[in-house]
Amino acid sequence: MDERREVPTLEKEQKVLLMVQNSTFLPTYNEPPPTAAEYLRQALPLMSANNIPTDPINYTIWYEYVSGKNVQLKQAVDEIISSGGQFDSNINQQLYKKYVCDDSIESIEHIRNNLLNLIGSTMDTVELTNKKATVAEESFSSKTENLESAVDVNDIKSILNDIILETRELASTSTLLKRKLHETNQEVNSLKNELEKARDSALKDGLTGLFNRRAFDIEMDKIFNNNPSESQISLLMFDLDNFKAVNDKFGHLVGDKVLKFTASLLEKYAAPEHMVARIGGEELAILMPDTSRQNALFIAEKIRDKLSRSKLQKKETNETLGKITVSVGISQLRTDDDINSFVDRADKALYRAKENGRNQVIDETLLG
Repeated sequence: MDERREVPTLEKEQKVLLMVQNSTFLPTYNEPPPTAAEYLRQALPLMSANNIPTDPINYTIWYEYVSGKNVQLKQAVDEIISSGGQFDSNINQQLYKKYVCDDSIESIEHIRNNLLNLIGSTMDTVELTNKKATVAEESFSSKTENLESAVDVNDIKSILNDIILETRELASTSTLLKRKLHETNQEVNSLKNELEKARDSALKDGLTGLFNRRAFDIEMDKIFNNNPSESQISLLMFDLDNFKAVNDKFGHLVGDKVLKFTASLLEKYAAPEHMVARIGGEELAILMPDTSRQNALFIAEKIRDKLSRSKLQKKETNETLGKITVSVGISQLRTDDDINSFVDRADKALYRAKENGRNQVIDETLLG
């Protein structure tokens, strides 16, 4: 049955298992040497034309630019070029921090500074308490000697009063330290939450909320470092059909909503242990641990069918966007696979689906 609905911002189901641990904010790349060499061949003339020094940071920016995988970076660079802007060191650093290593680096720096201040403040309190305890210990020792030699009742009372006052002061200092340590513990927990949010932000796509290419690459590395041949692992690669035509006709805002809606379908039909990621402009993926080829085909077909039957509209005018479809390629991990071969077969199956007329699921076994 056809469904007519607006392009929504669907509430994401809270079911994605945290798969990426011990992550890094630095970019990782898995391109085979010929591909990397081609990116180099394309990047260097562009850097030369824009008077950009070929240092590692600048090269990373243009490597990602020519690869086409970092869509937001490409848009930002294209805007600078079209407006006649200059790629000075400040602009280059901003591009690197925002689009390559993510804005969350600033969050990490903020958390680091707060943590250093917190440690310094706590150490000051501990040092003060330690000094007062040392002074009190010396005073108690002296007064104990005086008490042992005292014979006059008034002298004894005076010494005891001094001891009581110093004991109360030491107890007050101890209470202050206890309160400071409690506050420190609360602040550390708060910084821990900030750090987790920053890490999560660095691994998520800003538009769709899916894991980003960096997270996808990290998870792939983790799988291949943990003897993946022991379990069935499938990979689905999705690419929206004729997506450029949607953007050209209805604008990028509508295109973004179509992409977000498609992403929500992937999350809806993926299992909790699956990783759903946006790995390119309109290219999405589901990495499927412990999933047979048959189950992967079933999920892919459910997503493809659901999207093709969803009649999306512009919210403002109720104008229909026409039939939105997706092509899907599937591969399953082999014992002799590396990351590149595993992804490449799914990619080839995807483009076979495109060549065969789009809006279909092609398994690698059909490639011949």
